Amino acid sequence: MARIKHRTRLKRFIKDISAHTPFVKMVLLLIVLWLIFCAGIYLSESGIEGTSIDSYGDALYWGIAAFSTAGIADTPVSDFAKLIGGIWIIIGSVLFFGTIVATVTTYFMRPMQRPHKKIIDTIEYNLEQLDDLSVDELDLLKETVDTLIVHVEHLKEKQSRK
Repeated sequence: MARIKHRTRLKRFIKDISAHTPFVKMVLLLIVLWLIFCAGIYLSESGIEGTSIDSYGDALYWGIAAFSTAGIADTPVSDFAKLIGGIWIIIGSVLFFGTIVATVTTYFMRPMQRPHKKIIDTIEYNLEQLDDLSVDELDLLKETVDTLIVHVEHLKEKQSRK
């Protein structure tokens, strides 16, 4: 039973992450840029003597090793490949770590941004401002609140029937 609950939570977590955070889009962008930059490294290094990047597969490995900041990537030989590699390291690292920060921040801030929370906060703020309202504004507020009460009662009825 506990295993099923954990699977359900994991599925809900993954669904929330993919629906409400930039994670999936950023990972896809990162993969596309990785493939493009690695192609640039491979093409820049192909035919150059002394390079360790002899295939596209080597370039793909180099791309991961370089942006992961592990320090295990061989340095490209040509100046143009070094330029491409430097740009990749910066962009790849920023996208990767930025995606993680943005995802975590968005995921944990989401409950505070829910529409019902905004509605309640707005009502609370406006209640604090009642002393500053004119008689006409108070009448309008009363009509709005009456309409809101009718609507809430209707929603409660609708939900109790389900």
